Amino acid sequence: MVKKPPKTAEPPPGSQVMTIEQALQTAYAHWNAGQQQQAEHLCQQVLAVWPENPFALHLLGLLAHSFGNLPLAVDFLRRACLSPSSPDDFHSNCAEIMRQTGLHQEAEAAARRALAINGGNVGAWTNLGIILQEAGKLEESLQALIRVCQLAPDNAEAHNNLGNTYNRLKRLNEAKSEYEAAIRLNPSYAHAYSNLGNLLKELGQLEAALTQVRQAIELDPHYADAYINASAITRALHRPAESLRWLENVLSFAPDHPGALMALAITHREDENFPAAEQAARRAVALLPQSGDAHEILGQVLHGMNRTDEALAAYAQAQTLPMPNPAGPLEKRAVLLHELGRKAEALEAYQSALEINPRSASLWFNRSDAKSFSANDPDIQTMESLLQDGEQQGLGLDDRTMLSFALGKAHLDAGQDDRAFAYLAEGNRLKRQSFDYDPPAVERWLQEIAETLSPAQIERLKGHGDPSALPIFIIGMPRSGTTLAEQILASHPQIHGAGELRLMQSMIDQITDLNGRLLGYPGLITGTAPEDLQRLAQHYLARVSAMAPGKARVVDKMPANFLFAGLIHLLFPNARIIHCRRDGVDTCLSCYTRLFSGEQKFAYDLAELGRFYKDYERLTAYWKSVLPADRFTELVYEDVVADQEAETRRLLDFCGLDWDEACLSFYELKRPVRTASVGQVRKPIYKTSVGRWRKHAQYLGPLLRELGGAETP
Repeated sequence: MVKKPPKTAEPPPGSQVMTIEQALQTAYAHWNAGQQQQAEHLCQQVLAVWPENPFALHLLGLLAHSFGNLPLAVDFLRRACLSPSSPDDFHSNCAEIMRQTGLHQEAEAAARRALAINGGNVGAWTNLGIILQEAGKLEESLQALIRVCQLAPDNAEAHNNLGNTYNRLKRLNEAKSEYEAAIRLNPSYAHAYSNLGNLLKELGQLEAALTQVRQAIELDPHYADAYINASAITRALHRPAESLRWLENVLSFAPDHPGALMALAITHREDENFPAAEQAARRAVALLPQSGDAHEILGQVLHGMNRTDEALAAYAQAQTLPMPNPAGPLEKRAVLLHELGRKAEALEAYQSALEINPRSASLWFNRSDAKSFSANDPDIQTMESLLQDGEQQGLGLDDRTMLSFALGKAHLDAGQDDRAFAYLAEGNRLKRQSFDYDPPAVERWLQEIAETLSPAQIERLKGHGDPSALPIFIIGMPRSGTTLAEQILASHPQIHGAGELRLMQSMIDQITDLNGRLLGYPGLITGTAPEDLQRLAQHYLARVSAMAPGKARVVDKMPANFLFAGLIHLLFPNARIIHCRRDGVDTCLSCYTRLFSGEQKFAYDLAELGRFYKDYERLTAYWKSVLPADRFTELVYEDVVADQEAETRRLLDFCGLDWDEACLSFYELKRPVRTASVGQVRKPIYKTSVGRWRKHAQYLGPLLRELGGAETP
């Protein structure tokens, strides 16, 4: 909150009293009338006579701020505040503009100086509360903003700001009440509608959230944060094209908006458009070099590009800067260290992050993956208390889901199966209620894929793809051994493991007809001309070959590519497709115990999971029947466990590569692993996961009934 200039004070004795006084009063009048150039000219005249006149310097600072020159504005305001006669509003305005420049430590000091002069300055309390909020000092921010609401109970902005701090403290019920109070006080207050929409997203009420954000945009079509929130909500609704359009809209009228650029970087990262993601992230850092958020997001982009040293450096830089969630960079660092197999360092980073933010559900969730729990582990009680307290305080849907899955994993580790499956049931229930899923429609769709990619259709398009043998596709159900297969292959010196690439899905989702309408899969196959295959294949190869120059093969380990196996063969007739299989009940149980980062809608209900598994089995059996045996093979997890070397030799022969002993020591390979199997592939082959479901059969009734024929102990 920047307040307009106050009346001037008397200059020192002997100066040109009337001339300076009149000049300043006239300058203020020009400022209030929007005549900045005239105001600036008069201020410069005053400074020519009285070089450090605090009132002229203050007004020049506000003028520089209005022109968007924040460094110059800060310089003028710093000088203005050096005068003993500077009133409280000078210090308060200086604090706000320093905050906008990212100078949070100086800004906090300036706001506190304002309050030392006048403890009833509402603007100074407001600025202090927001500064503390952005610096992650949330409890102090809360007290400052409560004070604002006490001093100005009918101020809608005050309630909105207080709601923001409650929101960041995960006290969502209180945040919602404050946003609603702000809207009651000012029904045209776009910021409050947008913030309420963002909060409803956290509560899992996505359509209601989008309604609130649309209202904000209708009230203020140039309110950038509302567009950013709309983008996040529509991405949560699995509408990626619409999500990107919201960001393009805001950047069309605010091309240098740092928040929009940060959101764009994350969006492109999730779509694996890494060059665009890095460009957006670096623009945000250049605009806000003192923003911890900007450096953290750059770190996430570099992390996604496997530039791990640079990512760790970006996270370290973010840790030194003010930001609303100071634990965030530490958490991202811990996740990356865990992916790299540096488990002890990861756990140390998680612990440091929890000391900063002990109520973070994502921290407890991610840490649970890196740690083994015993029956008396105090962390279990802490997480249970957080979940119980959070339910009373309106903890968000995502946070409750994460804590439930973390507790399910912890109790499984501790051998407390009743409690484990109670928490897993709750976590799955919460996740399942956050999206729509139609099992019969999915069954029909998978049948349609097989019918559309018929032997006749495959014959029509055969031979028109790209002859490259660079790609190796590993497909199958999640948790079926796909990560193990990739780690074995990536240990070979001629193979690069690229991880789970969304590239194939992304390409298919963008195919349109001549009128620009999305064709959809598998319908697009009927309209595909032979030359289209070559174009798509070359687009894929251009992206993938850049990931591993000099390598003979690149592994794309996206399990869901089992949907596209027929099309993949048409695009790359010399590519190898490896279908990973594992005992169906073990596979489904492992899915049920995981909260996936990607979209696996079939995985959060035991009956739906079993039904999908049968649909998947039918489709992959069809691919096996129609694709050449020298291009499509199956790798059975239990066979790898029984005879690792024999299956590894068979796999390398299938890929056309010579034997290499390193593939037997896959667990020694130093590369990021980003799947739920990160812990397993850091160890030699072990047998305890074979038939794991049998000791948990009593909790799996709906799954066993759907799969049929599964024997109970």
